[in-house]
Parts: sequence; structure tokens; C-alpha cells
Amino acid sequence: MTLPSLLLVLGVALGAVGAASAELSCADAARVGARALARGEHHDRVRALALSAAPEGADVHLSEDGGMARVTVRARPRIGPLSALPLEVDGSAAVPLEPGS
Repeated sequence: MTLPSLLLVLGVALGAVGAASAELSCADAARVGARALARGEHHDRVRALALSAAPEGADVHLSEDGGMARVTVRARPRIGPLSALPLEVDGSAAVPLEPGS
């Protein structure tokens, strides 16, 4: 009875670490994308930069409004190569647009 309980606790701990790691990666990817968008990079280039820093299978949303470049990155964290957690994490960033961009 102890071994299955320990495996369950280990699985929950690995899931929590995976979710936290994915959320930090999403935030980092959003910052990279927002800086590039604020500089005036093309949307395809911004999306590629954000996806390169994001977890696998992430979605990137870009917008420019009110003089701000906004990027949101969403992903489903994975525990292993086959299983995704039943939650979604995201990270977003907003950076003022540079003059002339």
C-alpha cells in the first residue's frame, strides 16, 4: 500500500514541477515576442521567435493596441512524452511600441 501512495505523490509532484516550468517558459516566450513586436518585426518572425522559446505545442497570440505590443503564449504542460496535464498555462507580456515601428 505504501508503494502506490509514493508513486501517486511522485506523479503529482512531477506534474506540479512540469506545470511551473511550462508557465515560466510561456512567460519568457511572451517577453521575447513582445520585445520583437515592439521593435517592428514582422508578425511571422515574432511568432517564430516566441515559439522557439515556448513549450512544445504552444499557441501564440499577438496584438498591438494603445501603443503597446502584447503577446500571450498558452500551452498544455506535459509530464512525459505521451501525457499532457488536464490544465492550460499561459504567459503574457506587454511592451510599449518603439517610435517609428
